[in-house]
Amino acid sequence: MKTYSDTWDLTSFYEGGTSDSPAFHAHIAQIPTLMAQLEKAVEAVEQQTSVETIAEGLAAITTLMVNMRKISVMLSCLTAQDTTDEQAKIIHGDMAPLYAQMSQLTYRFDKVIETLDDATFKQYIQAPALSDFAFILNETRTQTKLLLSAEEEGIMSSLRASGDQAWSQMYDLLIADMTFNVTVDGKEQSLSFGQASNLRNHPDAAVRAQVDEVIEQAFAEKEQFFAHTLNHLAGFRLTTYKKRGWDDVLAEPLRINRMQRETLDAMWDAISNTRAPFVDFLNRKAKLLGKENMTWADLEAPIADTTAHIDFQQGADFILEHFGAFGPELKGFARQAFEKSWIEAADRPNKRPGGFCTTSPLDQQSRIFMTYAGTMNNVSTLAHELGHAFHSYALRPVHPLNASYAMNVAETASTFAEMIIADAAVEAAEGAEKISLLEDKVQRSVSLFMNIQSRFLFETRFYEERKKGIVSASRLNELMSEAQQEAYGGALETTHPHFWASKLHFYITGVPFYNFPYTFGYLFSLSIYAKAKQVGPAFEQQYIALLRDTGKMNVEDLVMKHLGEDITKQDFWQKGVDLAAKDAVLFLQLTEEKMK
Repeated sequence: MKTYSDTWDLTSFYEGGTSDSPAFHAHIAQIPTLMAQLEKAVEAVEQQTSVETIAEGLAAITTLMVNMRKISVMLSCLTAQDTTDEQAKIIHGDMAPLYAQMSQLTYRFDKVIETLDDATFKQYIQAPALSDFAFILNETRTQTKLLLSAEEEGIMSSLRASGDQAWSQMYDLLIADMTFNVTVDGKEQSLSFGQASNLRNHPDAAVRAQVDEVIEQAFAEKEQFFAHTLNHLAGFRLTTYKKRGWDDVLAEPLRINRMQRETLDAMWDAISNTRAPFVDFLNRKAKLLGKENMTWADLEAPIADTTAHIDFQQGADFILEHFGAFGPELKGFARQAFEKSWIEAADRPNKRPGGFCTTSPLDQQSRIFMTYAGTMNNVSTLAHELGHAFHSYALRPVHPLNASYAMNVAETASTFAEMIIADAAVEAAEGAEKISLLEDKVQRSVSLFMNIQSRFLFETRFYEERKKGIVSASRLNELMSEAQQEAYGGALETTHPHFWASKLHFYITGVPFYNFPYTFGYLFSLSIYAKAKQVGPAFEQQYIALLRDTGKMNVEDLVMKHLGEDITKQDFWQKGVDLAAKDAVLFLQLTEEKMK
């Protein structure tokens, strides 16, 4: 049996693998030259637009993009593995102007594509040199038509540093400045927000209630600051939309996710019409916790502390075994990730919280970051991130410009991989362990159906009110509580009114409405998973083919091509919701005896 390292290897990116690596700095020094080459290519296409100059422009964009991406991957890894790496932070700051310069150059290129007349454009994209890029060029052309002139967009882009991005940074400062005093096991602790939030799943109900009260009170004390921040961030976005002539706040996030409004509505309708099993689950969970009704403080509470410790080696072996039951390519890829030390999972100080997967197309290598503590949930997280990496692996034959997929399908492979492991864990367990693992699985559905929908409802209603003026903190609290009660089907005795202040996603500037894509990816994966179980190992190649098309199709076309289904209809989404509901029903059946 092979032993796998829980610490990643960055030396295959740059010799030395550190922020002061000479090879790393030499690569960064090459970027201005590549930027100049792109600028020259953009000037050429502006002066004489042809198939040849467009192709050369795309080649220059690709070269700069993959090189910048590798540097970005390295910086992500360095700052995640050691939050005290000041050199990496400085480099990160130095790279910001280069990304802005690249953005301005690609926008100039996009404007040339947009100004072509229809007949010429159609002729160009049928040429052999450009035909492979027809989708992205069409998308570029359509989206650029919705923007203002290059000069006006440049002015708005330059204002963002002191506009929405500044307000987003203000949110980070506010959160970083907050401390939460909580008493655990008789010892008072001064915790960060992330540390305090982790106690929401503490086995002691008194600790959970205390944490809930402390968090709510802390955000209530600073609600005016957060309300000011959120209002101005949203105001900047709405002003930008108004200047461009955009009235619907969902238009941009739908375009970013390459999906139609009918698809989004069909998805939410399927969820809204199937609340009962999940409301029953929450009611049952409350009873198992000794409560009359579910409270926000107990949503993440474990119903039992039965999960055995699973070391990193055991977790890796479990993943490889069950990935192999799906298909040999997924298992072979995961084995490569373990054997080549692509995974940073060590539990040590100075690591950032959370987990992620990042990939360098230039090297065709991924890196996975997490902190492994020996729980089944950690094993699921590891499988989730390996799924992200497998998506990149599937895209290796695809040109980098055709490999940029939207956020809603970004969670497809990750959630799919996680489902394989979650199902296997539940099936292998017995008694209280089985119930505990099943509860964790259903809780994920509750989070993605109910919690995410409450965020969507809140944000939609907030932006409509913000169009008319500043929305007060008290009104934000009302909107949040109303959205939570609606999305949770009235199952909550208490809500989290200041969730709008505590959730980072409302303050992220790059992706508006950073909520519904999660639910889309989850349900999309459920449908794919159901098909995989029906077809068996032969489905793996069909699955890989679907992943390869995620960067060059609208999601409606993607699903129709590979699954033969219309996702603008509720029927498609209902199958996924029903599959998740079966877990809730099974949980109710298995816990029925405990209620007698």
